[in-house]
Amino acid sequence: MDSTIPSLRAFNRFYTKFSGALDQRFLGSALSLAEGRLLYEIATRDRPVATDLQEVIGLDAGYASRMLRKFEAHGWIERGRGEDARRRPISLTAAGREMFADLDKRQRDVLEHRVAPLAVADRRVLVTALDTARGLLTSGEAAGYAVRTFRAGDMGMITARQAILYNESHGWAAPMEVLLGDVTSAFLRDYREGREQCWVAESAGMMAGSIFVVDAGGGVAQLRLLYVEPWARGMGIGGDLVGRCVTFAREAGYTTLRLWTHSVLLSARRIYAGAGFEIVKTEIHHSFGKPEQGEIWELTL
Repeated sequence: MDSTIPSLRAFNRFYTKFSGALDQRFLGSALSLAEGRLLYEIATRDRPVATDLQEVIGLDAGYASRMLRKFEAHGWIERGRGEDARRRPISLTAAGREMFADLDKRQRDVLEHRVAPLAVADRRVLVTALDTARGLLTSGEAAGYAVRTFRAGDMGMITARQAILYNESHGWAAPMEVLLGDVTSAFLRDYREGREQCWVAESAGMMAGSIFVVDAGGGVAQLRLLYVEPWARGMGIGGDLVGRCVTFAREAGYTTLRLWTHSVLLSARRIYAGAGFEIVKTEIHHSFGKPEQGEIWELTL
């Protein structure tokens, strides 16, 4: 918190100036920032009602009502029939659409001017950084997630994130990082298309989790390195990734899917049990610098 709060406050000060949030008239228009946002929501939604607009923007009911009355007085919106005054669908008039088009163009012009000096690669970095910040501050709730197969750069990211997380949660530090590096490097070096795969879950433009399935020989596939970022847990990513491994291994003709995990990894164990895996062997090891109970789980395909 000692560094997080000052950084957030510094960014807020920067962005309120950057976005013109404190200007009496947003981008030189006849609207304040809040009014411009309300107009945007009306323009981009299918006949919303006042309560929907209040909720999505987080406006006080009285404040929203005053702005809507102003829009109506200027002839920018019209209301349809509804159950009551707060449930009447709202839409833009021709004058309202013209007002929105002008404001939208003003904003695009300003932003294009400000990002024009950035190289294409820098713009990609900016987009990823903005998506990452939004995803972290909403815990991925608004973004959902998508799953893709691996691409260049993923192995380093997977190794780094898991090494950091396991060190923070269990103090496994360097020995775990070595293991992670060995597994990801071997996967790239020995990758067998159609017999092995890595899936990466992404949310809000950032890696939210990953998993591997590799050929362990003798008709056995091995599930490896399942992980889900703490901020993305509860979205169903872990179960989705494990399910993809099971389906892939079955369709590839393996007879057994095996994995190695630890008794302390309770969330992962619940996912494995839910997918039908069973413990076939346990053993205490000291690979990570202290005694840990390892477990081998298997699923007959």
